[in-house]
Amino acid sequence: MIALILMMFSSFLPPSITEEPVMLVNKSSHELAVYQSGKEIFHTKAATGKTKELTPEGHFSIRVKAKDPYYRKKDIPGGVPENPLGSRWIGFDANGTDGRIFGVHGTNQPESIGNAVSAGCIRLTNEKVEQLYELVEEGTEIIIVDESSTSFEQMYEQWHKGKLKAFFS
Repeated sequence: MIALILMMFSSFLPPSITEEPVMLVNKSSHELAVYQSGKEIFHTKAATGKTKELTPEGHFSIRVKAKDPYYRKKDIPGGVPENPLGSRWIGFDANGTDGRIFGVHGTNQPESIGNAVSAGCIRLTNEKVEQLYELVEEGTEIIIVDESSTSFEQMYEQWHKGKLKAFFS
């Protein structure tokens, strides 16, 4: 009975009760983390945009998830070694897009991880993006910053306080 009530009202409850995950990206450290219920459950190095402007900053939501994504820019099918998107696509709605332009994805260039080299997306190794893919769902929030003095714990606390404030207002 309690589970049914929680399911019915989960969109109104704070994330500490619903166990809602949040994905956090810091462009200055080239890292990505996922927090859930106040704990870091995933952390890895990432590649970001060649210039600061290419990877958008702000609060977004995951809109699309795909296994072995098709690379439409160069007509490369999913699941082949030449595909630069790697084994997974987790697209988010930055700059008014629908999750098919900006995303977190794998790569066929694992040596690029930890650097500013992409056209705007966030790259992970295929192994790491496959792990991440299982942790997040469509609708999960992603927060991207470029702040060398801000920790993931501070980012999570700020996000969580905003959720609580929205819940109680």
